[in-house]
Amino acid sequence: MTGRVEGKVAFITGAARGQGRSHAVRLAQEGADIIAVDICEQLDSVPIPMSTPEDLDETVRLVQKTGRRIIAKQADVRDFAQLKAVADEGVREFGRLDIVLANAGLAADGDPVETLDETLWRDSIDVNLTGVWLTAKATVPHVIAGGRGGSIVLTSSVGGLKAHPNIANYVAAKHGVVGLMRSMAVELAQHRIRVNSVHPTQVATPMFMNDLTYRMFRPDLENPTEEDVAPISQMMNALPVPWVEAEDVTNAVLFLVSDDSRYITGVPLPVDAGSMLK
Repeated sequence: MTGRVEGKVAFITGAARGQGRSHAVRLAQEGADIIAVDICEQLDSVPIPMSTPEDLDETVRLVQKTGRRIIAKQADVRDFAQLKAVADEGVREFGRLDIVLANAGLAADGDPVETLDETLWRDSIDVNLTGVWLTAKATVPHVIAGGRGGSIVLTSSVGGLKAHPNIANYVAAKHGVVGLMRSMAVELAQHRIRVNSVHPTQVATPMFMNDLTYRMFRPDLENPTEEDVAPISQMMNALPVPWVEAEDVTNAVLFLVSDDSRYITGVPLPVDAGSMLK
């Protein structure tokens, strides 16, 4: 089946790499034009390399390769004015907005609550929760104005549905996304706009596949590798896999933004290899 979002326009945050890039390319393959944003710079509190302008350029190249149009801008999801400017420009260029994917986020990093650094707390809440709200605030008026309904998907995590130790900043933010999603689903139903969230387990993207994560999972080793981490990560899932791929999350997102799910709203959908069963 192709053309599941033919003629629609999607606004995607965190689109320079990982899940965001996967979403952008797949939706373009299915007929959508893309408005892509990413900060493409390093935050001081983030110990792993973040996306770069070159990453966003590659997303542009891959989308254009499908034959669809794309507007890509550097923007910080913590800055409403920046998000609104990109959304407004995209709608002027493409004439509509139907789909919003609030995907940008920071990786899980923290400490026990009593020693957790305030900057880590604030950055996680500001990006992983407030940034999702600001994305909605900047884009929802355009979806409503279109009068055609629409679909919004917020990226949370299995950490938005259950607890994990030593990352209360991340868990709190991702739980907050569920509350925001449910409130938006109620508020926007009258406009035939559906709002859902996706909750991945570990995903094989740069946000997870890095030395920091490897050391978190294998503190017993001085220089753990992907192979060292895989069996520990697999223990967190019911299915015998250590992580899922970005396209697995994209498949769920495509379902939620297509007419295949036209009456599904307010749903937190795990893409978790059975992690929620553990």
